[in-house]
Amino acid sequence: MEPEKKSNGALIGLIVIVIILVIGGIYVWQSKVKEMEKQNPALTTEDASTLDALDQEAASVNATIDVDVNNVQ
Repeated sequence: MEPEKKSNGALIGLIVIVIILVIGGIYVWQSKVKEMEKQNPALTTEDASTLDALDQEAASVNATIDVDVNNVQ
């Protein structure tokens, strides 16, 4: 009886399929990212100024609470 030779064909085929699936997944992911960027463009100067105004308003609000921790029961 001759010893059986191990064939690596199935392993190589599996590796090729996994590589193809990974490349396909990356392609689909990148196309979704580009599609979302088209739907939601970057901030405009008007948006930035509105956000700055809201930030300044939030900073000007006095949110401190004067509580004496030693007297709380």
